[in-house]
Formats: sequence, structure tokens, C-alpha cells
Amino acid sequence: MSGQMDDTTTVAELRALVRQFVDRRNWQVFHAPKNLSMALAVEAAELMEHFQWISVDDSRRVGEDASALEAISDELADIVCYALALTNELGIDFTASFRRKMIKNEAKYPADEYRGRRQKKPPE
Repeated sequence: MSGQMDDTTTVAELRALVRQFVDRRNWQVFHAPKNLSMALAVEAAELMEHFQWISVDDSRRVGEDASALEAISDELADIVCYALALTNELGIDFTASFRRKMIKNEAKYPADEYRGRRQKKPPE
């Protein structure tokens, strides 16, 4: 099943699911950009809790535990849900933003200079 839905579902479809969910509950009043950004941060913190006290190696094996993987998957879905709600609220074209940011990242971190490096170059 892995990847099958990702291969066929568009960002527009996910945004519509979030919009419908919010609309059916009349939650637009709560979805100010400030609130959504804060909710996003809270969900990111909840995701981090799953990794807080484990080693890097253990974090790489978390997918072997179906229960842990489901809980992590739920937190990640919450993060994406709030991110998409924020794009809906602000009228942001997520795909265009994502592509534009990846172009910036490519320029900032050229692969030939950063392959295998995690830190930025020191200022000149």
C-alpha cells in the first residue's frame, strides 16, 4: 500500500479535504493564520516527542514498530493538515511555493559543495 495513494492524490484534493472538514464544523473563525501557525508548531512538538529520548539508530528503526509508526504517521498528518489549512486561509499556491523554495535551496546548498556535509559554510 505504501506510496499508492501518494501516487494518485493531488495537493488540490488534500486541500479540498481540509477545506471541507473545516467548513462542516464552521471552524473558519478559529483558523486565523496566527492560530494555524501555532497549531502547526504544537503538532510538530508532538511529533518530536516520539523521538525525544531515543538514539539516532533507534529513530531509523521506528518504522519496524507498527504501533509507533501509526502514531508518528498521525502526528505527521496533523502537521500537513494544519499546513494545508494555512495555505487555504492565505490563498497560497503550495506547489508553486514548494517549487520556488526548492530552487532557493538548490542555489543555497549546491550538491557538489554540500554532498555529505550538514553544516553551512562559514561566512567569508
